Amino acid sequence: MKKIKVGVIGVGYLGNFHAQKYAAMEQVELVGVFDRNEARAREVAEACHAKPFTAYHELIKEIEAVSIVTPTTFHHQVGMECLQAGLDVMVEKPITVSLAEADELVQLAADKECILQVGHLERFNPGVMALEHYLDNPIYIESQRIHQFNPRGNDVDVVLDLMIHDIDIILSLVQAPLESIHPLGASIVTNSTDVASAQLIFANGCAATVSASRIAQTNVRQLVIHQQKSSLFVDYGKKDIIVVERSGAMTKTGFPVEEATHLPFPDQGDALLTELRHFIDSVRSRRQPRVSGTEGRQALAIALQVISALQEQQAARNLS
Repeated sequence: MKKIKVGVIGVGYLGNFHAQKYAAMEQVELVGVFDRNEARAREVAEACHAKPFTAYHELIKEIEAVSIVTPTTFHHQVGMECLQAGLDVMVEKPITVSLAEADELVQLAADKECILQVGHLERFNPGVMALEHYLDNPIYIESQRIHQFNPRGNDVDVVLDLMIHDIDIILSLVQAPLESIHPLGASIVTNSTDVASAQLIFANGCAATVSASRIAQTNVRQLVIHQQKSSLFVDYGKKDIIVVERSGAMTKTGFPVEEATHLPFPDQGDALLTELRHFIDSVRSRRQPRVSGTEGRQALAIALQVISALQEQQAARNLS
């Protein structure tokens, strides 16, 4: 089987892992990598037995598919050039910094008949993928993504850095339009929002509460899904899933009879490898990926609504 020629544009912390995963795939030829830091590009290229490029335009000429792992502000520019050249594109999340830019990427991918996948990594988390078997019209969803402070990734606020993961997951779980958003948040240690929460209300009556922080003392990553006959509890850190099923019977005190089952995370390797293999499978099969450009755009749209509301709240606080 012919190998797909792939490149990575941006090989900082995360881009380095993209390069490593591609280099290990039998069906892929990692042609080269580009980074504005030429020494970094050489370092990663040497480790992955690829070629370092000093201009990404030159890399584009030699490949069929690409991972764009640059700062978010460059996603649109680099993505448009890659799609214009006919490349299939895997772009890290968020897809872009604005809906107008996202729309242009999605439209160009459609016009060029190119694959456009957005790197919402948590969709490929084995725990999230295992939930699909137990889903039955969620009524209420709670998510927490609480991280210790890390200077990396602070080119965007906590909504685009962390919360957008859970927004994307919730959109994939609730098959109904979003009706309203009620956010809260604050800037604590950076110039943008560092801690935020939002209540999402959907047209089918489902509600979700999403919380994110990047200034915590400990890391917490959890997802809870309440349904009519069951509740699902996912702890990403402990790699544990608890399924609580309600039979309909009642105890003497009037509480529903419940049966809890602990499920280990499926052994599917690491999520990034699964995600990139899925991208390569989409490139080969020409099927739409699990997280398309359109879905990346939808997650961005809600994240930007949250950010806009938080900015209005901050402006009101400044006036008081």
